[in-house]
Amino acid sequence: MEEINSIEVVPCTESDYLKPLRVHYNQNGTKKSWDFMQTHDSVSVLIFNTSSHCFVLVKQFRPAVYMCEWERSKKQKPQPAEKTEEEGGAAAAAAAAGEATAPEPQEGQSTSEGGSSSQWPPATAGLTYELCAGLVDKPDLSLEEIARQEVLEECGYDVPASKLKRITSYRSGVGVTGAKQTMFYAEVSDDNCVSAGGGEPREGELIEVVKVPLHEAMTFAYDERIPKTMGVIFSFIWFHNNMSPKYKISTNV
Repeated sequence: MEEINSIEVVPCTESDYLKPLRVHYNQNGTKKSWDFMQTHDSVSVLIFNTSSHCFVLVKQFRPAVYMCEWERSKKQKPQPAEKTEEEGGAAAAAAAAGEATAPEPQEGQSTSEGGSSSQWPPATAGLTYELCAGLVDKPDLSLEEIARQEVLEECGYDVPASKLKRITSYRSGVGVTGAKQTMFYAEVSDDNCVSAGGGEPREGELIEVVKVPLHEAMTFAYDERIPKTMGVIFSFIWFHNNMSPKYKISTNV
C-alpha cells in the first residue's frame, strides 16, 4: 500500500465518477458563476464489534490527499543550504574545466514538465482512516443493501441489511459537489466475520482493516496527527452520545 511510484498528473477529460461543470446564475440581481462537480451520492457505515469492543475502520491511499500534501510541501520547501568553501571551490574548478555537475537522483524524485525535478512526499502522506463507505451507483439496490455490500467487501463482515441503523444523511464537500452521504451504524461480532475484507481489487481498491478500541475512540478522533475523515469524528461522537451508556465503557472524552 505504501509503495507509490511512476506518478503522472494529467487532465481529467472523462470519468465514470465525476464531471466538472460551471453554472451561471443571477442572485439578487448580481450575475455569478460557480464551478462544481457532478458526483455520486454515497453511504458510510460506523461498524462496532461487540466481541472486542472496538470500532472497525478502513485505511487506504487517497491520491487527492497525496497531491494536496505534495502541493503543501512545495510551498514549504526549505531554502538550499549555503555551500561550504570546499564545495564552492570544487564547483568552480569543475566549471572552469567545462564539466557539468549534477546531484545524484534521490528516491522519490520525479522529472516534471520543463525538465525540473520535484521531491514527492512519502506514500504515507496520502493514507487516511475512514468509515467503511461506497458510492450509490446501483439503482436496483436500497441504501441499506449497498451499505451491507460495502461492509462485506471492505471489512469482511456479513451483516443483514435489516440490522443497519440509519444515523443521518448530510451534504459533503458543498463548495465543490452537492452529493449526499447517508451514514449507518452496524453492530457486528467475530461470528459475522467471513473474510479478511480489503475491498474490490477490480475497482482499484486496496484497503487495510483497522480496529480502534472503544476506550481510545475519542482520543483517536481528536488527534490531529492521525489523518481521518470528518465522518470518523462525527460518528464517534454520535456513538458516545447515544450508545456508550449501553456498554458502560468510557470513550475518553
